[in-house]
Amino acid sequence: MPNNTPLSSTNVISFMGANYVARQVGYHMTGGWGEGDRATNAYFQPLETFAQRFEELLQDVRAMGFTALDIWNAQLNWAWATPEHLRIAQQLLEKYQLPVTSLAGFFGRTPQELEAACRVAVAVGTTILGGLTSLLQTDRPAAIAILKQYGVRLGIENHPEKNPQEILAKIGDGGDGTIGTAIDTGWYGTQGYSAVKAIEELFPHIVLVHLKDVRAPGAHETCRYGQGVVDIAGCVSALKRLRYTGSYSIEHEPELFDPTEDCKAMLVMLREWLA
Repeated sequence: MPNNTPLSSTNVISFMGANYVARQVGYHMTGGWGEGDRATNAYFQPLETFAQRFEELLQDVRAMGFTALDIWNAQLNWAWATPEHLRIAQQLLEKYQLPVTSLAGFFGRTPQELEAACRVAVAVGTTILGGLTSLLQTDRPAAIAILKQYGVRLGIENHPEKNPQEILAKIGDGGDGTIGTAIDTGWYGTQGYSAVKAIEELFPHIVLVHLKDVRAPGAHETCRYGQGVVDIAGCVSALKRLRYTGSYSIEHEPELFDPTEDCKAMLVMLREWLA
């Protein structure tokens, strides 16, 4: 059975699985994001070790104090997840009482691939895909039909977009309620755009929030809240003022060190801002 632990109606705080992008390369990720992605897929895919490895991930998330999780594709990928992978994941998520707020990543180029991603989402009890699918550009009606069929929403995550207007153009008419944005505050910082302003311009299209700080515009070196250029407290204040009731995903993906202690500290900070 899927993990159907209900999410609170307001302000769930979740741990982004992609924070551990460099974990399987010993926090020495010199080959870019793809290096960590490949290593993580290779680590989690073998069925004979999946239960042990996925359980370790959930134990670590719980030990940090988190009560919800965004599963990064590389940790349970629609491209390789078998019914047995999904059954194991369901049981472990239930065991650790960790509701899944979203799946995070790339959700394919074809209808079959997007459908596979939706099936994983439904299996783990979430209704949100936070990331990208190129099917939205090549066959938007098909993408919308699949999202509707599975009762799933796509939050388009901003990366190369310089401003919210570029995201709004992709959201378009909203696909009958199936398309919004997973706003990544750190990427707006990288682009030199005020994340607070982006929030104000994108609400109410915000499906979920990837709350992230970066050290400087023009690069994407993530850091603990308050050590970078993104006004994280201001972002939370704006979302509260707008009465945002979705989830906050704490996101911090360093390439050369373990983010665990930072994430624990950021969880405390965010809880205080939301109080």
